[in-house]
Amino acid sequence: MNQPARVKEVFQALETVLNLSWAGGAAGAEHILWPPAEAGVPLYGRLNWVHAPRLQICGPEESDFFGRLESTVREALIRDLLAFPTGAVLVCGGVEPVEALRVGAEKAGIPLWSSSATPEVVLEQLDHYRHGLDASTVVHGELLEVFGLGVLITGGSGIGKSELALELISRGHRLIADDTPTLTRVASTVLEGTCPPALSDLLEVRGLGILNIRRMFGDSAIKRNKRVRLILHLVKMEEISPPADARLQGMRENRAILGVGVPAITLPIAPGRNLAVLVECAVRDHILRLGGYRAEQDLMARMEKTMARAMPCE
Repeated sequence: MNQPARVKEVFQALETVLNLSWAGGAAGAEHILWPPAEAGVPLYGRLNWVHAPRLQICGPEESDFFGRLESTVREALIRDLLAFPTGAVLVCGGVEPVEALRVGAEKAGIPLWSSSATPEVVLEQLDHYRHGLDASTVVHGELLEVFGLGVLITGGSGIGKSELALELISRGHRLIADDTPTLTRVASTVLEGTCPPALSDLLEVRGLGILNIRRMFGDSAIKRNKRVRLILHLVKMEEISPPADARLQGMRENRAILGVGVPAITLPIAPGRNLAVLVECAVRDHILRLGGYRAEQDLMARMEKTMARAMPCE
C-alpha cells in the first residue's frame, strides 16, 4: 500500500456494502489500521492468534468456539486477540459479538465492528477495497490536459510548476489537479489522474495565493479526469549533465508508477526559456511519436542519403 488507511476511513468505505455498525472501541476510530508497509503482517483474515492480521474476522464458527470456552480461558484469549498487531475486529455472519469481546475492545480502544454479511462476502469486499488502495497513489506535481493529452508536470518545490500550469491554462489548456493529483491504475497499462475533491478548481501560485481557475477562466479550463500519457520533469540547467545523445532525442526515459510505464522527459529550465512553448512542443512531438514518427530518425535518414549522394562512384 502507498498510503496509510485509518480505521474510520476503512469503516466508511465498507459501511454500506457490508452493513457495518460499531459495536465497541469507538475511541480507536482515528488509529491507523493499515500502515503503508508492514512486512510479515497480513492486513486482514480469519481469527488467528499465531499470525495475527491487522483486521481480525470473526464468523459464526469463531463465535461458537468462544461460546464453548470457560469464561477465564475466553477472557485470556480475547486479551491476546486485542493485543498488537490487531487494529480492529469484525464480527460477521449475523452473530452478536460476545460480551467479553465488547468489554475488552472498549478497554483496549480497539474498534469492534458488526456485519450481517457472511465471512466469504466480507473477505471478497476487503479484497476489492485493498486492490483499490494498492492501485492509487498521490504524487507531487501539476496535472493538465495539453492538446488532448494528459500531462503530469513534476519537479522540485519552488521550481515554477504552478506558474507554468497557469500560463498553459491561459493558452487554452485545461487544469485537472494542482499539487497533489491522485493517480489510479484503472487497467494494466492505464493510469487515470483526478483531483482530490477539496482542491478541485483551485491552483496555488506563489505571490498570488489560491486562485479559482473555474471562476477565472470558465468551465472549459477544468477537466475532471484524464489518462496520464506523458511526464515532464523540470530541473535546473546547472543541476544536470545531459548525455551525449540528448542533442538528438532529448532526455527521455520510461517511469513506472503503480507498475504502469509512462514516458517521461527531463526538461532543463533556465532564464529566458519559454517553458509553456517547450511543453506544447514536447506534447506535439510525443503525439507524433505515438504515430510512429521520430524527428531524429528522419534527420539520420536524410544525412545518410546526403552522404550516399556525395560519395564518388568507383
